[in-house]
Amino acid sequence: MELRQHPFIRELISLGLPSADYVVAGSGPLLAHGLRQDIGDLDIVARNAAWKIALSMGEATVPPSGHGSMVVLFGGHLEIFDRWLPGTRDADTLINSAELVDGIPFCPLSDVLEWKRKSSRLKDRQDAELIMAYMDTT
Repeated sequence: MELRQHPFIRELISLGLPSADYVVAGSGPLLAHGLRQDIGDLDIVARNAAWKIALSMGEATVPPSGHGSMVVLFGGHLEIFDRWLPGTRDADTLINSAELVDGIPFCPLSDVLEWKRKSSRLKDRQDAELIMAYMDTT
C-alpha cells in the first residue's frame, strides 16, 4: 500500500499540520519504510502551530508515560504529544532532525531503534530486529 493511502496517514494529512512543527515517531517510521503495515496508531510529536491545531481538536491529557501532554484524535488512531518519551531528545531536536518520506516528517530509524532497544515490550524488541535487518541491507 502506498504510504499516503494508509488510513492513519490520510487522517494525519487531513489535519493540515505544518510539516516544520511535527514529526511522526513510535512505529510510524517503520510504516514509512515498509517494515510494518499493521501499526496500532500514529504517535506524533508536535510544537507551535501543530500543537495548537491538536489542542483545537481535542482535550489534552496526561499520556501513559506521565511525561508531558497528549491529544488523542480519530478514535485513538492519532496520538499527538507535546514531547516524546522520558529520557529522549526534546521536541525541537526531534522535529528538526526529521526525515521526509513522501513529504511527511518521520523520526530517523536510528532514533527509533534507540527507543525500541530500551523498551521491555516484545513488540518493540521485534521492531528493533526489523530495523536492524533493514539497516544492514541499505
